[in-house]
Amino acid sequence: MIPTIETERLILRPLTVDDAEAVFQWTGDERVTKYMNYSTYSSVEQVREWLETVSRVWGFVRKSDGLLMGSGDISPDKFGDDFWGFGYCFRFDCWNKGYCTEATKAMIKYAFESCGARKFMAQHAVQNPASGRVMEKCGLTFSEYGSYKKIDGSCEFKSKVYRAVFEKLPY
Repeated sequence: MIPTIETERLILRPLTVDDAEAVFQWTGDERVTKYMNYSTYSSVEQVREWLETVSRVWGFVRKSDGLLMGSGDISPDKFGDDFWGFGYCFRFDCWNKGYCTEATKAMIKYAFESCGARKFMAQHAVQNPASGRVMEKCGLTFSEYGSYKKIDGSCEFKSKVYRAVFEKLPY
């Protein structure tokens, strides 16, 4: 089980099945899921089924009002070569407020301090440059172009891959 983490404006806590309705606010929004590797969810029940299968995904809760506004994870070997990969997703009405960078830095810090991770890697669809800005703010730099597909194979995206190797975190 992952720990609860607090930042200046957020609480990162494990998602539970009880969060299904809140999670559907972003997993059911085509604006949010457009470049995700999963397709847009069509029901709260689909979200509930997904939540029953996950154990290492944080929910991002805004401290000021308790709103569960996004989720994310970080784990080893998503991309091989001892790199830790991470991902994130937020409700559309919470975009462009710095929450994603704040949450991602917290996940990286956790992996660095608690798990000994030093190498990090993530990618985003070329058409989604805002996600690349989050990666850059977290200390990663562009490495190469790649691609990824939605889990159901319905769409493939050209991507930009970012990497970092930290001996010490820059934040």
